[in-house]
Amino acid sequence: MFELTLALLFVLFILYKLLLIVPMREVAVIERLGKFRAVLQPGFHFLIPFVDRVAYRHDTREEVLDVPPQSCISKDNTQLAVDGLVYIKVMDGQLASYGIEDYRMAAVNLAQTTMRSEIGKLTLSDTFSQREKLNESIVREIDKASDPWGIKVLRYEIKNITPSHHVIHTLEKQMEAERSKRAEITLANAEKAAMINLSEGERQQAINISEGQKQKRINEAKGTAQEIAIVARAQAQGMAMVAEALATKGGTDAMNMQLKEQFIEQLGKVLNTADVSVVPTELARLEGFFEGMNQVASSVNSNKASGKGGQS
Repeated sequence: MFELTLALLFVLFILYKLLLIVPMREVAVIERLGKFRAVLQPGFHFLIPFVDRVAYRHDTREEVLDVPPQSCISKDNTQLAVDGLVYIKVMDGQLASYGIEDYRMAAVNLAQTTMRSEIGKLTLSDTFSQREKLNESIVREIDKASDPWGIKVLRYEIKNITPSHHVIHTLEKQMEAERSKRAEITLANAEKAAMINLSEGERQQAINISEGQKQKRINEAKGTAQEIAIVARAQAQGMAMVAEALATKGGTDAMNMQLKEQFIEQLGKVLNTADVSVVPTELARLEGFFEGMNQVASSVNSNKASGKGGQS
């Protein structure tokens, strides 16, 4: 019974060494008597017991390797602490097994050195603004160097870029100064816009006032012109009537009489308001004439009255 059990265990051991199942996510590197024989893809395979052995197993899925933080110096001599993630994939199991001792550690170290080299080409502000470009440069350099290792570097992502405390303090002051500058510029632009709007309003107000005054003068001029025209027409009509009256019989005498009356009336007003009495010679003669006429009229009236009394 014991011998049967040993025989059964030996058969199972032989089958274990003879049969190999490679999972879907892996490849198996087979050595025959210590020498590379083949890279077995996922599936069912037969091996020669005690001759063939599985030397390496590699995961063919995409792997994510954490790149530890490291100190870098930028182009403007700023100290930065940078960490990231590198994504790799095994493309050739033979090279991944024999081309490098540990491709994972080699990829991480290569990512660190490449990162320091690429950040040294950029200034501090560029490391933040050109992060995508920096990632592409690191991937290109790592992929070129890792080609003999049988792996493919798919991408690299920078997780954190942390300046030193002194740099952070300086950046905070710079940002505060920049915000103050932008605030002052905004306030100055607002004041400028307000002054422009105010001047535009005053300008428009002056234009409106001048337009109103202009229209007022135009209206007054039109009114004055109409008034002058009406007066001129009235004077013309009066002169025409005077001319017609002068053309009639006795018109000239009537005109002379009216002129004399107006002359006497105006002269009387002047004499009433004047402090010195001045009587022109012509006026004295005229007054004497009228006084003589009054005496003649009085004598005539008295004669008429006496004649009527004698007849009675």
